[in-house]
Amino acid sequence: MASSPQAYRSPDADSVEALHQLVLASLDDDQAVDAISIPLAGKSSIADHMVIASGRSTRQVASMASKLTEKIKSEFGRAVRVEGLPTADWVLIDAGDVIVHLFRPEVRSFYNLERMWAFGDAPTAVPDASQH
Repeated sequence: MASSPQAYRSPDADSVEALHQLVLASLDDDQAVDAISIPLAGKSSIADHMVIASGRSTRQVASMASKLTEKIKSEFGRAVRVEGLPTADWVLIDAGDVIVHLFRPEVRSFYNLERMWAFGDAPTAVPDASQH
């Protein structure tokens, strides 16, 4: 298997937070279900944030992933690595500073990444903007 280049990581905290907020806003716009954000800064070198969300169907998961990758490319000039898009049961988007996992609900509950990555801390639920 050929190795892929390392995903771009920004040394600028404001840029990292802007990317994180773009991800959260995009998922909210696309009506993602049960979005959570797990802070990884200081706990893992792979990224600063991990965002996990569900879609109601493979079609919604694929659509959310495609829109998100396009927004990251247009607003940050970053090409992101994407895995799992053809089947869209579980799509991984590696944007460097932010890693996004999009699942169908059954697949999400099976893998339970929230528990694996929580480091003893409760993950932060992302507020649903539609309820404000």
